[in-house]
Amino acid sequence: MSFPQHRPRRLRTTPAMRRLTAEFRLDPAELILPAFVREGITEPNPLTSMPGVVQHTLDSLKKAASEAAELGIGGIMLFGIPAERDAVGSAGTDPQGILNRGIAAVREEVGDELVIMSDVCLDEFTDHGHCGVLDENGVVDNDTTLDIYGRMAVEQARAGAHVLGPSGMMDGQIAVIRHALDTAGYTDVSLFAYAAKYASAFYGPFREAVDSQLKGDRRTYQMDASNRREALLEVELDLEEGADMVMVKPAMSYLDVLADVAAMSPVPVGAYQISGEYAMIEAAAANGWIDRRRAIEESVLGIKRAGANMILTYWATELAAWLKESK
Repeated sequence: MSFPQHRPRRLRTTPAMRRLTAEFRLDPAELILPAFVREGITEPNPLTSMPGVVQHTLDSLKKAASEAAELGIGGIMLFGIPAERDAVGSAGTDPQGILNRGIAAVREEVGDELVIMSDVCLDEFTDHGHCGVLDENGVVDNDTTLDIYGRMAVEQARAGAHVLGPSGMMDGQIAVIRHALDTAGYTDVSLFAYAAKYASAFYGPFREAVDSQLKGDRRTYQMDASNRREALLEVELDLEEGADMVMVKPAMSYLDVLADVAAMSPVPVGAYQISGEYAMIEAAAANGWIDRRRAIEESVLGIKRAGANMILTYWATELAAWLKESK
């Protein structure tokens, strides 16, 4: 049967009807707020390429975490920007390093009311900006880096992180970190694997956010944008190594990959709406070219529709407030 018996528009007639028949809905508990804490600043430092996002002080970070918890947001993902860097990212393994102090401050502020996540990677801490240490030829040394990741993970767990997010795309990183955590007695700390992380042009504003010192690119360890099936291999390997959750990053240009991963994963799947996605919508909205709120809501809902159980987005707090208003 077809028209006139079938009229799909009947289910679109009013806002109430559209709400009733919606196939997907967002909830604050599904959102994760990425947040940056910078050593040596006394006031939050706004980012020019990401309007509305700042590098936090420890005090402003605690305030942001408290607000997120009050809004029912699921988690916060912490990134640290140290005052000093070196070739091996020593500030990342320092118990008193800025990221570890940020984790401890947030844990003291919100306890278990918010899932506290932290980035296990060296790119913020190295003077060359790569996610691992370099060998004599300037190539990222996978296995030497793994040892440092294990030590970073233990310090972050000790500081109070509930979940660790290894984002460096080193082969074997989940297995090494899981072993390090278990050996140190942190068997309850979860691993949120950046399983399918692509070398993307859309990371640009993030480089400002972490004051990146990157020289060159990360194409030898982050995935190539051409590859789709390879993402499933990366996910399978991380699952075998002990990942508790897996992630696709970026979200926008990789919704097909996200859908593939969601279809096969036995564990929760996240997606990261990255800095370039944020910046594009903010820039277009600032110029009056798009409706800002509708574009934000639509972009995040699209990630949910593709299969994400959890969404990292810089709009998490604002979006959660809108969702609570609409109930």
